[in-house]
Amino acid sequence: MKSLHKVLLAGLLALGLNLAHAEVGVTDSSITLGMSAPFTGPNGLYGMQMREAMLAHFDQVNKSGGVNGRKVELITIDDGYETERTLSNTKTLIQEKQVFALMGYYGSTPTTEAMNKVFGPAKVPLVGTISGAGTLREPQSTNPNSRYMFNIRASYADEAEAIVNQIIALGLKNIAVLYQNDGFGKSGLEGVTNALKRANLAPVAVGTVERNSLDVAKATEAISKVNPQAVVMVTLYKPTAAFVKAMKQLGQFPMFLTLSPVGAEVLAQELGNDARGIGISQVVPYPWNDTIGIVRDYQRLLDKQKDKFSYYGLEGYITARLMTEALKKLGKDVSREKLVTTLEGMQNFDLGGFKVNYGANNRLGSRYVELTVVGAGGKVIK
Repeated sequence: MKSLHKVLLAGLLALGLNLAHAEVGVTDSSITLGMSAPFTGPNGLYGMQMREAMLAHFDQVNKSGGVNGRKVELITIDDGYETERTLSNTKTLIQEKQVFALMGYYGSTPTTEAMNKVFGPAKVPLVGTISGAGTLREPQSTNPNSRYMFNIRASYADEAEAIVNQIIALGLKNIAVLYQNDGFGKSGLEGVTNALKRANLAPVAVGTVERNSLDVAKATEAISKVNPQAVVMVTLYKPTAAFVKAMKQLGQFPMFLTLSPVGAEVLAQELGNDARGIGISQVVPYPWNDTIGIVRDYQRLLDKQKDKFSYYGLEGYITARLMTEALKKLGKDVSREKLVTTLEGMQNFDLGGFKVNYGANNRLGSRYVELTVVGAGGKVIK
């Protein structure tokens, strides 16, 4: 009888020990992740393209046995690109849905607020967000919450420098800026202004548009007055399209350039023939180039359906691949802290033609930037 009691006690102690070490969002058979992004509203297409690629990848992983025997589940919640909804969603994902980690967020202000108020203080890592804002790239000595933000894409400063260098190389000096009045736009404006300053230049005019708004009348008036040779637009596709159309209606035909968050394919669809000639910086490889391993894998995932290829989709796929590779490295012993240190150890990690680089005090991920242009028929050309 005493032996039986000892066996039962040992079993209970072992069970208790296992429970004590069980990580939130992790079971013997699953790992649950969370994502907040716009799936409705003016920017809903961005989130849907990301989510489609992520879910397709995890479905492929799960059909192959999962990650170290665990299936990956992704819970997604629509935030409409609104900061308060992103904060609420993040609380829901962490507190109610009990996710292990976060991934694939969208927007500078929403993600920065979520980092500083929710997932940073909760010590829940987030991998990948559609933002190049400096507020998400602060050193941990300045902002301890940055420890849990793992960026993948290049910064807006990197994109702005590439764009400005291209404009100046063409001999153009009268450069105006249109920016969105939020963290995204202000960070991009700062990047353009700093890049111009290094060339002893400054914007000849600046116009602004509110987030989720198409009211570009005042901005068009202010910028058209100076007859700029080029306009850098730090805006998303709908206000960008509205501005380009308004400028052309006034007989203004400067060189138009914009940053990667605009979404090259959707901008081309929105503008039709008016999109031709617009320059766009990109932070991931060309999605139609099957000579790059990560792109080839992405294309195969979508059954080589070219009409589904997109920069946002590829970035979502890269994010999901990186998360999968990091989870694999954890082995069976999974914890949030171990995920953080594992990601920190992924220095110059090659995902197949696209490298990410982290370290104990490095969360930049990548500085990859290349310039593209919209050609005839809305085709994006690099």
